[in-house]
Amino acid sequence: MYRYDEFDAQIVKERAAQFRGQVERRLSGDITEDQFKPLRLMNGVYLQLHAYMLRIAIPYGQLDSRKMRKLAHIARTYDKSYGHWTTRQNIQFNWVGLKDIPDVLDELAEVEMHAIQTSGNCIRNVTSDQFAGAAADEIEDPRPWCEIIRQWSTFHPEFSFLPRKFKFAVTGADTDRAAVRVHDIGLHMRRNDAGETGFEVIVGGGQGRTPHVGVTINPFVEKAKLLDYLEAIMRVYNRFGRRDNKYKARIKILVNETGAEEFTRLVEEEFAAQQSAEKITLPQAEVDRIEAYFEPPAFEDLPEVSDSFVKASADDEGFAHWAKTNVRAHKQPGYGMVTISCKPIGKPPGDVSDTQMEIAADLAEQYSFDDIRITHEQNMVLPHVKLDDLYAVYQALSKAGLATANYELISDIICCPGLDYCNLANARSIPVAQDLQNKFADIERQEDIGELKIKISGCINACGHHHVGHIGILGVDRKGEEFYQITFGGRSDELASIGQIAGPGLKQEDVPDALERVIEAYRDLRSKPSERFIDVLDRLGHEPFKEALYAGN
Repeated sequence: MYRYDEFDAQIVKERAAQFRGQVERRLSGDITEDQFKPLRLMNGVYLQLHAYMLRIAIPYGQLDSRKMRKLAHIARTYDKSYGHWTTRQNIQFNWVGLKDIPDVLDELAEVEMHAIQTSGNCIRNVTSDQFAGAAADEIEDPRPWCEIIRQWSTFHPEFSFLPRKFKFAVTGADTDRAAVRVHDIGLHMRRNDAGETGFEVIVGGGQGRTPHVGVTINPFVEKAKLLDYLEAIMRVYNRFGRRDNKYKARIKILVNETGAEEFTRLVEEEFAAQQSAEKITLPQAEVDRIEAYFEPPAFEDLPEVSDSFVKASADDEGFAHWAKTNVRAHKQPGYGMVTISCKPIGKPPGDVSDTQMEIAADLAEQYSFDDIRITHEQNMVLPHVKLDDLYAVYQALSKAGLATANYELISDIICCPGLDYCNLANARSIPVAQDLQNKFADIERQEDIGELKIKISGCINACGHHHVGHIGILGVDRKGEEFYQITFGGRSDELASIGQIAGPGLKQEDVPDALERVIEAYRDLRSKPSERFIDVLDRLGHEPFKEALYAGN
């Protein structure tokens, strides 16, 4: 993983010192909350329903044991001994006192971490595929380019006060696990006919009040021109993006209202107009330096089949379920990619305790080349584990309450904090997720249902990505009463689509039984056990599922 140079370290240290002075002025009453708001937002500090919340950046979701242990220490020392993984591969601490946040930032700086640009109208944390550098279907590791974009965008003088927040995602695999088509700019690595690697550039995706799937404005931008091309896009957005209405300020609105063809023309015109002095010369030596930080670890030459893994699977049914569900094929024979579910049945999705963080750090250090990832689906990943070591990893995770075998199954729910924490929310999200997890807790039933992605948001801002759930759930307020609107058919992969509203909202207590009817309809309608819910939906349309949803009314 990338290590800070002296410039990175100085920037983070100076920013932490600067914010300490701003906090002192707020606590002494020298500045009001309104005056403090833009200062705290640029440092990842939100004012939530009950307290301030600190959001810490985890660039492209990558941590090592040292960083993870620091997060555990912060959870234990300054919060209530837990944190919450977010859909931008970050972590949030919901109960840190404002007076303590400068100390937290100082401690983060010790391990090359910060909270810069995790909020505010700027370029946010760059996200990526959690299996980057390990996946068998990968064209190329996208993480060096995530890091290059991070360095380019941090404190960029032109883009520190954009019309609205701005989100990048980059993937290097054929299968899009980074949801690049629902980001402001999504970059999907491609190879051209000459065998060169570049980027398909997708612009104008996003969720929230007006969800859109992004459009491809250039099918292939070569690496050497990428930053110049991104600057052209950002300049068009800065120039034409709405600043008079925050609900119409995102680039998705600009692309939609301008039209993809005209927006592309504006970008190409801006790109062509760049003067020589404006061009970003990215020295190959610098690219090589950054790429060197992401060199593959020293894998052993191992057989594809592990006898100890096969034996453990036969002897331990729980391990067999977990390995089937939470372990994916690695590009290196003899290794697997392990998803650590942070969605135990009946617990708040995405929450992780200080002790669990420390255990994950220990396992990363011992079994995964000191590499651990946070996913945009609110889980953790050990990307490089020997098949021979999987049973030992499973046993340690099981003791820590981290061995739930549900990755990509119905109980692996993305869920925002909702009205339990957020002052923007209209309804609670966590209790709905817990009700559904309990309803579908049986592992054999989950495996029979197969891949099914439920995503829940407590308001239209869509922090729970409900628009792109196979089944999406949106909390709404109707005259002071919480209802839940159901959508079908969303997806965030390479075939990204926005879910369609099924009909009237349901009361919380009616949601589990209604979705059980939907699931039973799917099981009756599928052509074979391996046909996924989303595939049946595409084949038959939504009507059979709408009928099942409301059959109890």
